[in-house]
Amino acid sequence: MTMTSTVLQRPVTTATTTATIVDKQQTAKATKAATTRSRNTMAWSHEKLRFSCIDNIGLKQLWKLIALDTAPNGTASPTSNNHSHNNININNNNKSGNVEQPKDSNSNNINNENALELSAPATPLLLQQQTQSKPPGWMQLSGHPESIVPTSTGIVRKRIVGVEDSEVLAYQWISQEPKTSQIVPAYLGLREMQSQHYIELQDLLAGFKDPCVMDIKLGSRTFLESEVSNKTMRPDLYQKMIAVDASAPTQAEHEAQAITKLRYMLFRESLSSSHSKGFRIEALRLRGRAPVKDLKTCRTGEQISQTIEQFLVARRSVQKELIKRLKHMRLVIEQSAFFNRHEIVGSSIFIVYDDHRVGAWLIDFAKSRQLPAQLSVNHRSPWTPGNREEGLLRGMDELIRSFEEVYARSSSHRGCLKI
Repeated sequence: MTMTSTVLQRPVTTATTTATIVDKQQTAKATKAATTRSRNTMAWSHEKLRFSCIDNIGLKQLWKLIALDTAPNGTASPTSNNHSHNNININNNNKSGNVEQPKDSNSNNINNENALELSAPATPLLLQQQTQSKPPGWMQLSGHPESIVPTSTGIVRKRIVGVEDSEVLAYQWISQEPKTSQIVPAYLGLREMQSQHYIELQDLLAGFKDPCVMDIKLGSRTFLESEVSNKTMRPDLYQKMIAVDASAPTQAEHEAQAITKLRYMLFRESLSSSHSKGFRIEALRLRGRAPVKDLKTCRTGEQISQTIEQFLVARRSVQKELIKRLKHMRLVIEQSAFFNRHEIVGSSIFIVYDDHRVGAWLIDFAKSRQLPAQLSVNHRSPWTPGNREEGLLRGMDELIRSFEEVYARSSSHRGCLKI
């Protein structure tokens, strides 16, 4: 079995394409070309990636020992990871009740009681799930449901305010940088339908079969400074804070029974790994399972490592390629004129893999803002009001380190299994 790393190549666009509405014929041609190239082109390598010896060995008993999926229908075994993941099991948590999931009395679910809907919602992800109102293969994992309109042609339409929307400007700028454009979704242009504007992006899950998907929000700060400029003391935010942690307010805040929005936003960031590591795992989906969406309070190093381990299910070939890809993305960001001149708030790393392909992209630029001419950021320094630092690259550094730790841990597991 072979696995190839994949990226959706950017369709060739003219200067007028990014400034005008894309007609149906141009979009269809661009989509067809992008899809064809995505099946034949690798994101960060020009060689086919073979599974490691453990991936190729084909012995079900050995797969069981290393907690890999051995169910005959390709679904994850609910008990396969118990030997190494006693503290944090990724189980289905379907609050809607539409899909009834098996229960495992021996597993300990992630504690979601204090999970919060943080300020910048995760970019909506597309996951394998049949629905009546949307095309086969579509599901929105997180974010605002009304913001995304799927199509049956491999295109995702994201609703925007207008042609001068920050996300439009970001994609237009990025599309002019060949290297940078390869680490984000392919941008197909603008469309206006029924007086509503959309940007058209390539569906990053096109061609994947029942994939594992993870959404990782980058940044130590996931809110814009303009969102917290109002210093009004708000009793409603105080009530929200004590509902989560009654000991969080200071004595003065208890007496006033009110806090500012900035104080509340910083409190919410502190509940996740955003503040401590510069990233947080927003949500994920394992093969054959419903999405797990409430992961914002997964914040310790051990919790993060265990979550990544369960997501990667000891596939060292996937781990190796993802580390390589993330390092490449980091280098591109460091060298990019766009990232050098912009504050990037609320963007996410989108990771997806199946039995044959693996990919990772930077998505969501709704809160990107161009910096004043006199100001510069390195995306790693601590944020203080006015300096516009958001910790994007700090989060990338820590995320890569977390993946490397999981890779090293899986190497140790392999050593114990030598025959």
